[in-house]
Amino acid sequence: MVTFFQQEAKAKQTLANQEGQPSLWNIRGQHYPKVLADHRVVFRVKAPTAKHVQIDFGRKYDMYKDRDGIWTCVTDPQSEGFHYYFLVIDGVRVADPQSESFYGCSMMTSGVEIPYDGIKAPRFAQRDVARGDVHRKRYFSKVDNKWKTMYIYTPAAYDTNPKATFPVLYLQHGGGEDERGWSNQGLTDIILDNLIADGKAVPMVVVMMDGNTSDFTAEWTQEGIPFVEKNFRVKKGMKYRALAGLSMGGIHTLNALVSSPDLVSYAGVFSSGWFKERVPWASFIDTEACYKTLKEKVAIYNKNLKKLWLSMGGEEDIAYENCKAMRARFDEMGLKYDYYEYPGGHTWPVWRESIYQFAQLIFK
Repeated sequence: MVTFFQQEAKAKQTLANQEGQPSLWNIRGQHYPKVLADHRVVFRVKAPTAKHVQIDFGRKYDMYKDRDGIWTCVTDPQSEGFHYYFLVIDGVRVADPQSESFYGCSMMTSGVEIPYDGIKAPRFAQRDVARGDVHRKRYFSKVDNKWKTMYIYTPAAYDTNPKATFPVLYLQHGGGEDERGWSNQGLTDIILDNLIADGKAVPMVVVMMDGNTSDFTAEWTQEGIPFVEKNFRVKKGMKYRALAGLSMGGIHTLNALVSSPDLVSYAGVFSSGWFKERVPWASFIDTEACYKTLKEKVAIYNKNLKKLWLSMGGEEDIAYENCKAMRARFDEMGLKYDYYEYPGGHTWPVWRESIYQFAQLIFK
Protein backbone atom coordinates (compact mmCIF):
# COMPACT_ATOMS: atom_id res chain seq x y z
CA MET A 1 0.00 0.00 0.00
CA VAL A 2 1.38 3.41 -0.99
CA THR A 3 1.27 5.80 1.95
CA PHE A 4 0.37 9.47 1.69
CA PHE A 5 3.98 10.51 2.29
CA GLN A 6 5.28 8.10 -0.39
CA GLN A 7 2.74 9.51 -2.85
CA GLU A 8 3.72 13.05 -1.93
CA ALA A 9 7.44 12.33 -2.30
CA LYS A 10 6.94 10.62 -5.66
CA ALA A 11 4.86 13.50 -7.02
CA LYS A 12 7.37 16.10 -5.85
CA GLN A 13 10.20 14.14 -7.45
CA THR A 14 8.25 13.98 -10.72
CA LEU A 15 7.75 17.74 -10.68
CA ALA A 16 11.37 18.42 -9.74
CA ASN A 17 12.63 16.38 -12.69
CA GLN A 18 10.44 18.11 -15.24
CA GLU A 19 10.96 21.52 -16.76
CA GLY A 20 7.86 23.32 -17.94
CA GLN A 21 6.26 26.69 -18.56
CA PRO A 22 3.18 28.44 -17.23
CA SER A 23 0.14 28.09 -19.44
CA LEU A 24 -0.48 30.98 -21.84
CA TRP A 25 -3.80 31.65 -20.09
CA ASN A 26 -2.47 31.95 -16.53
CA ILE A 27 -3.21 35.30 -14.98
CA ARG A 28 -0.23 37.55 -14.36
CA GLY A 29 2.31 36.14 -11.91
CA GLN A 30 0.82 32.65 -11.62
CA HIS A 31 3.11 29.69 -12.32
CA TYR A 32 0.39 27.03 -12.39
CA PRO A 33 -1.04 25.35 -14.37
CA LYS A 34 2.40 24.45 -15.73
CA VAL A 35 2.79 22.65 -19.07
CA LEU A 36 5.62 20.14 -19.17
CA ALA A 37 7.75 19.33 -22.20
CA ASP A 38 5.81 16.12 -22.86
CA HIS A 39 2.49 18.07 -22.75
CA ARG A 40 1.47 16.81 -19.34
CA VAL A 41 0.02 19.55 -17.14
CA VAL A 42 0.82 20.19 -13.48
CA PHE A 43 -1.98 21.76 -11.44
CA ARG A 44 -1.63 23.25 -7.98
CA VAL A 45 -4.25 24.94 -5.81
CA LYS A 46 -4.25 26.06 -2.18
CA ALA A 47 -7.34 24.81 -0.37
CA PRO A 48 -6.27 23.83 3.18
CA THR A 49 -9.78 23.11 4.47
CA ALA A 50 -10.99 21.12 1.45
CA LYS A 51 -11.57 17.39 1.87
CA HIS A 52 -11.37 16.26 -1.77
CA VAL A 53 -10.05 18.18 -4.79
CA GLN A 54 -9.97 17.08 -8.43
CA ILE A 55 -9.15 18.53 -11.83
CA ASP A 56 -11.84 17.94 -14.46
CA PHE A 57 -9.90 17.92 -17.73
CA GLY A 58 -12.09 15.75 -19.92
CA ARG A 59 -11.51 13.09 -17.30
CA LYS A 60 -11.17 13.67 -13.56
CA TYR A 61 -7.75 13.60 -11.87
CA ASP A 62 -7.52 13.29 -8.08
CA MET A 63 -5.20 15.83 -6.44
CA TYR A 64 -3.14 15.17 -3.33
CA LYS A 65 -2.63 17.62 -0.44
CA ASP A 66 0.68 18.37 1.23
CA ARG A 67 1.24 19.59 4.80
CA ASP A 68 0.75 23.22 3.70
CA GLY A 69 -2.70 22.63 2.23
CA ILE A 70 -1.44 22.72 -1.39
CA TRP A 71 -3.19 20.24 -3.69
CA THR A 72 -1.25 18.95 -6.72
CA CYS A 73 -1.71 16.59 -9.65
CA VAL A 74 -0.07 15.80 -12.97
CA THR A 75 -2.23 14.87 -15.98
CA ASP A 76 -1.58 12.57 -18.89
CA PRO A 77 -0.10 14.18 -22.05
CA GLN A 78 -2.61 16.44 -23.78
CA SER A 79 -3.13 17.38 -27.43
CA GLU A 80 -1.93 20.74 -28.72
CA GLY A 81 -4.13 23.79 -28.40
CA PHE A 82 -6.80 25.12 -26.04
CA HIS A 83 -8.59 22.96 -23.47
CA TYR A 84 -11.24 23.80 -20.87
CA TYR A 85 -10.76 22.58 -17.32
CA PHE A 86 -12.42 22.93 -13.92
CA LEU A 87 -11.49 22.59 -10.30
CA VAL A 88 -13.80 20.24 -8.41
CA ILE A 89 -13.60 21.14 -4.72
CA ASP A 90 -15.63 18.91 -2.41
CA GLY A 91 -17.92 18.11 -5.33
CA VAL A 92 -18.42 21.68 -6.56
CA ARG A 93 -17.12 22.44 -10.05
CA VAL A 94 -15.58 25.94 -10.22
CA ALA A 95 -13.18 28.00 -12.33
CA ASP A 96 -9.54 28.15 -11.27
CA PRO A 97 -8.67 31.65 -9.95
CA GLN A 98 -5.14 31.24 -11.36
CA SER A 99 -6.45 31.09 -14.95
CA GLU A 100 -8.18 33.52 -17.25
CA SER A 101 -11.89 32.72 -17.47
CA PHE A 102 -13.76 31.68 -20.61
CA TYR A 103 -17.45 31.25 -21.22
CA GLY A 104 -17.84 27.60 -22.19
CA CYS A 105 -19.90 24.58 -21.10
CA SER A 106 -22.61 27.13 -20.15
CA MET A 107 -20.50 28.58 -17.33
CA MET A 108 -17.28 30.45 -16.69
CA THR A 109 -14.42 27.98 -17.04
CA SER A 110 -10.64 27.93 -16.97
CA GLY A 111 -8.34 27.21 -19.89
CA VAL A 112 -4.96 25.62 -20.59
CA GLU A 113 -2.97 26.14 -23.77
CA ILE A 114 -0.74 23.27 -24.90
CA PRO A 115 1.97 24.73 -27.18
CA TYR A 116 1.96 23.78 -30.86
CA ASP A 117 5.04 22.13 -32.31
CA GLY A 118 6.53 21.97 -35.80
CA ILE A 119 4.64 23.24 -38.82
CA LYS A 120 1.50 23.98 -36.79
CA ALA A 121 3.19 26.50 -34.50
CA PRO A 122 3.15 29.45 -36.98
CA ARG A 123 -0.55 28.94 -37.68
CA PHE A 124 -1.77 29.82 -34.20
CA ALA A 125 0.98 32.04 -32.77
CA GLN A 126 1.14 35.82 -32.79
CA ARG A 127 3.70 36.78 -35.40
CA ASP A 128 5.26 40.02 -36.57
CA VAL A 129 2.76 40.57 -39.37
CA ALA A 130 0.22 43.27 -40.20
CA ARG A 131 -2.48 42.93 -37.58
CA GLY A 132 -6.22 43.45 -37.85
CA ASP A 133 -8.64 44.43 -35.10
CA VAL A 134 -11.54 42.85 -33.27
CA HIS A 135 -14.40 45.29 -32.66
CA ARG A 136 -17.10 44.81 -30.03
CA LYS A 137 -20.42 46.20 -31.21
CA ARG A 138 -23.75 46.43 -29.38
CA TYR A 139 -27.08 46.37 -31.20
CA PHE A 140 -30.73 45.96 -30.31
CA SER A 141 -32.25 42.73 -31.55
CA LYS A 142 -35.90 42.97 -32.46
CA VAL A 143 -35.94 39.19 -32.88
CA ASP A 144 -35.20 38.62 -29.19
CA ASN A 145 -36.27 42.10 -28.00
CA LYS A 146 -33.03 42.83 -26.13
CA TRP A 147 -29.58 44.34 -26.52
CA LYS A 148 -26.91 41.99 -27.84
CA THR A 149 -23.23 42.05 -28.74
CA MET A 150 -21.31 40.90 -31.78
CA TYR A 151 -17.56 40.76 -32.37
CA ILE A 152 -16.24 41.81 -35.79
CA TYR A 153 -12.73 41.13 -37.04
CA THR A 154 -11.40 43.53 -39.66
CA PRO A 155 -8.12 42.77 -41.47
CA ALA A 156 -5.14 45.13 -41.42
CA ALA A 157 -6.02 46.36 -44.91
CA TYR A 158 -9.35 47.66 -43.59
CA ASP A 159 -7.50 50.56 -41.95
CA THR A 160 -4.60 50.98 -44.37
CA ASN A 161 -6.92 51.12 -47.40
CA PRO A 162 -9.96 53.14 -46.24
CA LYS A 163 -11.75 52.94 -49.61
CA ALA A 164 -11.56 49.17 -49.92
CA THR A 165 -14.50 46.84 -49.32
CA PHE A 166 -14.24 43.24 -48.15
CA PRO A 167 -16.10 39.94 -48.29
CA VAL A 168 -17.61 38.80 -45.00
CA LEU A 169 -17.64 35.51 -43.12
CA TYR A 170 -20.31 35.03 -40.44
CA LEU A 171 -18.78 32.61 -37.92
CA GLN A 172 -20.87 30.94 -35.21
CA HIS A 173 -19.86 29.43 -31.87
CA GLY A 174 -21.08 26.19 -30.31
CA GLY A 175 -23.57 25.33 -27.60
CA GLY A 176 -22.69 26.55 -24.11
CA GLU A 177 -20.58 29.36 -25.62
CA ASP A 178 -21.31 32.81 -27.00
CA GLU A 179 -20.01 35.47 -29.37
CA ARG A 180 -16.69 35.64 -27.48
CA GLY A 181 -15.72 32.04 -28.25
CA TRP A 182 -14.20 32.33 -31.71
CA SER A 183 -12.19 35.41 -30.73
CA ASN A 184 -10.99 34.22 -27.31
CA GLN A 185 -10.73 30.44 -27.44
CA GLY A 186 -10.56 30.24 -31.23
CA LEU A 187 -7.82 32.86 -31.87
CA THR A 188 -9.64 33.79 -35.08
CA ASP A 189 -7.92 37.16 -35.50
CA ILE A 190 -4.45 35.61 -35.10
CA ILE A 191 -5.26 32.81 -37.53
CA LEU A 192 -6.63 35.23 -40.16
CA ASP A 193 -3.78 37.71 -39.73
CA ASN A 194 -1.25 34.94 -40.35
CA LEU A 195 -3.10 33.46 -43.32
CA ILE A 196 -3.55 36.84 -44.98
CA ALA A 197 0.10 37.78 -44.38
CA ASP A 198 1.19 34.48 -45.98
CA GLY A 199 -1.08 35.07 -48.99
CA LYS A 200 -3.15 31.99 -48.16
CA ALA A 201 -6.44 33.78 -47.44
CA VAL A 202 -8.27 36.73 -48.96
CA PRO A 203 -8.56 39.72 -46.59
CA MET A 204 -12.05 39.41 -45.13
CA VAL A 205 -14.27 40.69 -42.35
CA VAL A 206 -15.35 38.03 -39.84
CA VAL A 207 -18.56 38.54 -37.86
CA MET A 208 -19.08 36.56 -34.64
CA MET A 209 -22.68 36.81 -33.41
CA ASP A 210 -24.41 35.37 -30.35
CA GLY A 211 -26.14 32.21 -31.54
CA ASN A 212 -28.13 31.80 -28.30
CA THR A 213 -31.34 33.06 -29.83
CA SER A 214 -34.90 31.96 -30.42
CA ASP A 215 -34.36 31.95 -34.19
CA PHE A 216 -30.81 32.22 -35.53
CA THR A 217 -31.78 32.51 -39.20
CA ALA A 218 -34.03 35.48 -38.38
CA GLU A 219 -31.36 37.00 -36.12
CA TRP A 220 -28.73 36.64 -38.84
CA THR A 221 -30.82 37.86 -41.77
CA GLN A 222 -32.88 40.57 -40.05
CA GLU A 223 -30.32 41.92 -37.58
CA GLY A 224 -26.79 40.68 -38.30
CA ILE A 225 -26.44 41.21 -42.04
CA PRO A 226 -28.18 44.65 -42.11
CA PHE A 227 -26.13 45.90 -39.14
CA VAL A 228 -22.81 44.79 -40.62
CA GLU A 229 -23.57 46.11 -44.10
CA LYS A 230 -24.60 49.48 -42.65
CA ASN A 231 -21.64 49.91 -40.29
CA PHE A 232 -18.73 48.18 -42.05
CA ARG A 233 -17.25 48.34 -45.53
CA VAL A 234 -18.27 44.88 -46.70
CA LYS A 235 -19.16 43.70 -50.18
CA LYS A 236 -22.82 42.84 -50.66
CA GLY A 237 -24.37 39.86 -52.37
CA MET A 238 -24.15 36.10 -51.94
CA LYS A 239 -20.82 35.64 -53.73
CA TYR A 240 -19.15 37.84 -51.12
CA ARG A 241 -20.79 36.19 -48.13
CA ALA A 242 -19.94 33.00 -46.18
CA LEU A 243 -21.50 31.32 -43.14
CA ALA A 244 -19.86 28.76 -40.88
CA GLY A 245 -20.14 27.41 -37.36
CA LEU A 246 -19.05 24.72 -34.94
CA SER A 247 -21.37 22.21 -33.25
CA MET A 248 -24.60 24.16 -32.51
CA GLY A 249 -23.31 26.87 -34.85
CA GLY A 250 -22.98 24.21 -37.56
CA ILE A 251 -26.65 23.33 -37.15
CA HIS A 252 -27.50 27.04 -37.32
CA THR A 253 -25.53 27.14 -40.58
CA LEU A 254 -27.36 24.13 -42.00
CA ASN A 255 -30.78 25.51 -41.08
CA ALA A 256 -29.97 28.91 -42.58
CA LEU A 257 -28.84 27.28 -45.82
CA VAL A 258 -32.11 25.43 -46.16
CA SER A 259 -34.27 28.50 -45.64
CA SER A 260 -32.00 30.99 -47.43
CA PRO A 261 -30.19 29.30 -50.33
CA ASP A 262 -29.48 32.61 -52.05
CA LEU A 263 -27.61 34.37 -49.22
CA VAL A 264 -24.18 32.71 -49.20
CA SER A 265 -21.80 31.07 -51.64
CA TYR A 266 -19.65 29.37 -48.99
CA ALA A 267 -20.67 27.35 -45.95
CA GLY A 268 -18.63 25.55 -43.29
CA VAL A 269 -20.02 23.00 -40.83
CA PHE A 270 -17.51 22.01 -38.13
CA SER A 271 -18.11 19.07 -35.76
CA SER A 272 -21.80 19.09 -36.51
CA GLY A 273 -24.65 17.56 -38.45
CA TRP A 274 -28.37 17.23 -38.12
CA PHE A 275 -29.30 14.74 -35.39
CA LYS A 276 -30.23 11.24 -36.51
CA GLU A 277 -33.03 11.35 -33.94
CA ARG A 278 -34.73 14.33 -32.35
CA VAL A 279 -33.27 15.54 -29.04
CA PRO A 280 -35.07 17.82 -26.53
CA TRP A 281 -33.05 20.99 -27.13
CA ALA A 282 -33.39 20.65 -30.93
CA SER A 283 -36.90 19.23 -31.08
CA PHE A 284 -38.00 22.20 -33.20
CA ILE A 285 -35.75 21.08 -36.07
CA ASP A 286 -37.63 18.93 -38.58
CA THR A 287 -34.64 17.26 -40.22
CA GLU A 288 -36.74 15.28 -42.67
CA ALA A 289 -38.30 18.50 -43.91
CA CYS A 290 -34.77 19.93 -44.33
CA TYR A 291 -33.63 16.92 -46.34
CA LYS A 292 -36.80 17.11 -48.45
CA THR A 293 -36.12 20.77 -49.29
CA LEU A 294 -32.49 20.07 -50.16
CA LYS A 295 -33.41 17.15 -52.38
CA GLU A 296 -36.09 19.11 -54.23
CA LYS A 297 -33.69 22.01 -54.86
CA VAL A 298 -30.38 20.15 -54.99
CA ALA A 299 -29.48 21.65 -58.36
CA ILE A 300 -29.94 25.16 -56.96
CA TYR A 301 -27.78 24.43 -53.93
CA ASN A 302 -25.05 22.84 -56.04
CA LYS A 303 -25.06 25.91 -58.28
CA ASN A 304 -25.19 28.55 -55.52
CA LEU A 305 -22.72 26.95 -53.11
CA LYS A 306 -19.20 27.24 -54.43
CA LYS A 307 -18.03 25.40 -51.33
CA LEU A 308 -19.91 23.34 -48.74
CA TRP A 309 -17.17 22.19 -46.36
CA LEU A 310 -17.70 19.71 -43.53
CA SER A 311 -15.11 18.87 -40.87
CA MET A 312 -15.01 16.50 -37.92
CA GLY A 313 -12.64 15.76 -35.04
CA GLY A 314 -12.35 12.10 -35.96
CA GLU A 315 -14.45 9.23 -34.65
CA GLU A 316 -14.03 10.49 -31.07
CA ASP A 317 -16.01 13.63 -31.97
CA ILE A 318 -19.42 13.42 -30.25
CA ALA A 319 -21.08 14.64 -33.46
CA TYR A 320 -19.33 12.09 -35.68
CA GLU A 321 -22.25 9.71 -36.16
CA ASN A 322 -24.69 12.55 -36.85
CA CYS A 323 -22.39 13.96 -39.51
CA LYS A 324 -21.77 10.50 -40.99
CA ALA A 325 -25.52 9.92 -41.35
CA MET A 326 -25.98 13.40 -42.84
CA ARG A 327 -23.23 12.84 -45.39
CA ALA A 328 -24.91 9.62 -46.46
CA ARG A 329 -28.13 11.56 -47.11
CA PHE A 330 -26.19 14.22 -49.02
CA ASP A 331 -24.55 11.52 -51.14
CA GLU A 332 -27.92 9.94 -51.85
CA MET A 333 -29.43 13.19 -53.13
CA GLY A 334 -26.27 14.29 -54.99
CA LEU A 335 -25.51 17.36 -52.87
CA LYS A 336 -21.85 18.31 -53.37
CA TYR A 337 -19.57 18.86 -50.37
CA ASP A 338 -15.98 18.47 -49.22
CA TYR A 339 -15.10 16.54 -46.06
CA TYR A 340 -12.10 16.95 -43.74
CA GLU A 341 -11.05 15.15 -40.55
CA TYR A 342 -8.59 16.33 -37.92
CA PRO A 343 -8.13 14.16 -34.81
CA GLY A 344 -9.03 15.70 -31.49
CA GLY A 345 -12.71 15.09 -30.81
CA HIS A 346 -15.17 17.85 -30.00
CA THR A 347 -12.59 20.44 -28.93
CA TRP A 348 -11.15 23.83 -29.79
CA PRO A 349 -7.94 22.44 -31.33
CA VAL A 350 -10.17 20.83 -33.98
CA TRP A 351 -12.14 24.02 -34.59
CA ARG A 352 -9.03 26.19 -34.84
CA GLU A 353 -7.74 23.80 -37.47
CA SER A 354 -11.14 23.93 -39.20
CA ILE A 355 -11.19 27.71 -39.55
CA TYR A 356 -7.53 27.62 -40.62
CA GLN A 357 -8.42 25.27 -43.47
CA PHE A 358 -11.82 26.78 -44.38
CA ALA A 359 -10.60 30.38 -44.55
CA GLN A 360 -8.16 29.42 -47.30
CA LEU A 361 -10.96 28.09 -49.50
CA ILE A 362 -13.39 30.98 -49.59
CA PHE A 363 -13.75 34.14 -51.69
CA LYS A 364 -11.26 32.94 -54.30
